[in-house]
Amino acid sequence: MALGRGWTLAPRPSCSFLGLCPRTARRPTSAPSPWRQPLYRAATSFLGPEGQAFLEENTEVTNTGNLTPEIRLRLLTPRCRFWRERGDLWPYSDPYWAIYWPGGQALTRYLLDNPDVVRGRSLLDVGSGCGATAIAAKMSGASRILANDVDPIAGLAASLNCKLNNLDPLPTLAQNLLDSEPAPWEVIVLGDMFYDTDLADRLLQWLRKCMWTHGTRVLIGDPGRPQFCGLGIHNRLEKLITYSLPEPTGEENYSLTTSSVWNLQP
Repeated sequence: MALGRGWTLAPRPSCSFLGLCPRTARRPTSAPSPWRQPLYRAATSFLGPEGQAFLEENTEVTNTGNLTPEIRLRLLTPRCRFWRERGDLWPYSDPYWAIYWPGGQALTRYLLDNPDVVRGRSLLDVGSGCGATAIAAKMSGASRILANDVDPIAGLAASLNCKLNNLDPLPTLAQNLLDSEPAPWEVIVLGDMFYDTDLADRLLQWLRKCMWTHGTRVLIGDPGRPQFCGLGIHNRLEKLITYSLPEPTGEENYSLTTSSVWNLQP
């Protein structure tokens, strides 16, 4: 990723490439199940009209260079000011939601191509970022969707992206769910979340609890990061499909060429 001075660059957790460090791991906090509170928060309440205007001014609407041309998204692209601007001038938390990561692309493509996986089912998108996978679930007929990301600005971005695709805003939740009791979601999707070993272990424990408690199906999008490859759970993973990534995505991710969708077995 060609972000310039001021942005935190670090080894991108991948089996084959380096790049912009993904979402910063945050200390999980204990929180009630989202079923015990209103599912929808008006994302614009986090930032107000000035914040929304700032995001609109400093992102670009695009549907090219990725696996899902059906979906328009506001993203940080090379034509945006902050692609090379000093990171300390960005007034909010690091905009990891503004990058369409390879695992998320694969998951989103998979739901668009296989709508029966989510049609009529409830779905939780963990680490939803720009909201692309949740949007694909909506397009594919999911009955109830919650886009969850610990960064509240991601909720605003997801709402803006829903509008771009002629959809009503999706329910969003800016809360770490890993210390909460599993809610009865029929499907959980998560892309690019296995970028830190400690987080990966916690995620796996929580996902297994969801599966054991409610029979939840878990779909994971990941290009093969070592934190994911090294979990020792390959006997519990079913690879559903591998996609070749478009050239622009590969160039932005240091020659990464593929990304896969995995089904997690109990």
